[in-house]
Amino acid sequence: MKTILLLLACSLFSVSSFGQSQAQMNQEADAAYRKADQELNRVYQQIFKEYCTQTAFLQSLKTAQKLWVQFRDAEMKARYPATNSLVEYGSFFPVCYSNGMEELTKARTKQLRLWLTGIPEGDMCNGSVKVAGAKK
Repeated sequence: MKTILLLLACSLFSVSSFGQSQAQMNQEADAAYRKADQELNRVYQQIFKEYCTQTAFLQSLKTAQKLWVQFRDAEMKARYPATNSLVEYGSFFPVCYSNGMEELTKARTKQLRLWLTGIPEGDMCNGSVKVAGAKK
């Protein structure tokens, strides 16, 4: 009985999860990455608003962000180094690539958000990051 229920559950899951075309899966993965990228850009712009008087910090942040984009692109190239990715990695490659871009972008957004949320008072190594609850 357990086996039948398990098989039934798996078949229902597979029909609902895999009932879409490869193109639809590619589009959904790309949309998820683009959403993450929009959030990263929103956070980045908010930092510029909150720290508008700290020009040295903002210039350093611009440099760091440009280097992060280079890192992100190099990381993805290291994950998928083939010249012809679709041939080498198959038709699911666009989904995998978008998922990787989304993962890296969300991690960077989390790093950047620290400048907006701040760090606890008493952290002696806060540098340019504001103290949580305080305005810089």
